[in-house]
Amino acid sequence: MKIIFSVCYWLFVVITCLIMFIPSLMIWLATVLIDKRLRLLHLYSCLWASMYIFFNPFWRLRIEGRRKIKNPETCVMISNHQSILDILVLYSLFRHFKWVSKIENFRLPVVGWNMSLNRYIRLDRQSSRSVLKMIRDAEKSLSEGNSVMIFPEGTRSLDNHFRTFKEGAFVITLRSKKPILPIVLHGTGDSIPKKGFILRKNSNIHVRVLDPIPYESYSGMTPAELSRSMRDLMSLAHEELKNETS
Repeated sequence: MKIIFSVCYWLFVVITCLIMFIPSLMIWLATVLIDKRLRLLHLYSCLWASMYIFFNPFWRLRIEGRRKIKNPETCVMISNHQSILDILVLYSLFRHFKWVSKIENFRLPVVGWNMSLNRYIRLDRQSSRSVLKMIRDAEKSLSEGNSVMIFPEGTRSLDNHFRTFKEGAFVITLRSKKPILPIVLHGTGDSIPKKGFILRKNSNIHVRVLDPIPYESYSGMTPAELSRSMRDLMSLAHEELKNETS
């Protein structure tokens, strides 16, 4: 039954992606000249992504602290990364931000096209020049009134434990002088396998938005110090969340 359900679910994802991209393109065409931040298009993308959680009867999502994300205030949003499902879960916050994502995702059919329409921020992890451009693009996006969402681990954890945080996100925060908003995810790591396509049943997915951290509280730190501090803070919060939900 798990195999049958997984096949049907992935077929549903593929078919609906093809269908849902058409309104996405229409929204872009209708609003690109008047909605400079593409807020309506991102909101539609949130609805599109959240649909795949809503229509999976075995996934239960709980979000704590959503009100700590205060539009239109801008911040650098950072989250741990356990699974591809993290992306759908963070879209489900229904808050405005621009993703920082590896360039390979922009090359995906339909999904990558929608990312390009949204003017999300590209990163080629193999190029130091691309990292510098990503930092500049993120700073520009923040100055235009968009929050930025980034996974400081850079890639998914293989064992659901926190990887070392890369410094790029914290260079952005220090240069832009924006608040940091840490977000902790638990329960996504085993919901979608890192290899294969068989979905796990009965997954409880939890999101906890931590208190925003103002620039004044970390302004004297280096990017390396700040990355370690944020990793320690979020790792502790993750352990607390895991213990509460076990």
